[in-house]
Amino acid sequence: MKITRLLMGLLVGFALTSCNFTEEIYVNNDGGGKFSIQMDGSQLMAMAGKEMQNDPQAGKVIDSTFSFKDVFAAKKDSIAKLPVAEQERLRKLENYTMAMKMNAAEQQMMFTIATDFKSVAALEDAMSAMTGVTSLGKGMGETNPLAQMGGIGNNNSTLKYAYDGKKFSRKATLLKKETTEVANDSLNEAFSMIYESSTYTVKYHFPKKIKKVSNSAASISSDKKTVTVEYPFTDYMKAPEKLNFDVEFE
Repeated sequence: MKITRLLMGLLVGFALTSCNFTEEIYVNNDGGGKFSIQMDGSQLMAMAGKEMQNDPQAGKVIDSTFSFKDVFAAKKDSIAKLPVAEQERLRKLENYTMAMKMNAAEQQMMFTIATDFKSVAALEDAMSAMTGVTSLGKGMGETNPLAQMGGIGNNNSTLKYAYDGKKFSRKATLLKKETTEVANDSLNEAFSMIYESSTYTVKYHFPKKIKKVSNSAASISSDKKTVTVEYPFTDYMKAPEKLNFDVEFE
């Protein structure tokens, strides 16, 4: 039994659970820095742990880190068959790495995608990247449980960041919706359950003190250099523009 099938089946059949997502950025004085986004599914694993331990494949301990650049090199033949636009999107992810940790016995389920950057403007939408790799085919999906989870993270928008030393902005722009409706199957129902009970947190660290943030729900650290905002995951998926905000510095 595949890991995804087991987890989604449990979601549909039992009570609501949650996954927590944290998008974190460290900005340096020169405008470069570090970016990461983490999915913590420990609550899901706590619910599914016993069932997974009884399945040899699903209960297998995973603790690995890989670079997308290496994966793309191994899948170059498959990538060459993709539309040009998709190939270009994948190339933009070459500097990202992904760490996966899954351990049913320890109720651990964690995925982290990360990269260093020279400018925040160069960052891509990493949430989409977490599942976009499914376009490389079934072979990679079998080694990436998160990728098997289909459309989670795909909120039909583009995400851009900007920083000039005086102001930082996060802006998601909705794309034109597809005309084809997706069938309402059990997998979509499972995703809907995840959305309703999960959170999406942004946490940004800056080299300068923050003067103000254009979001009333934002909290600023005591040293005035970190801003944190927590959103319902339904906002991220259904109304990503609600996560847009600006930060001004002293």
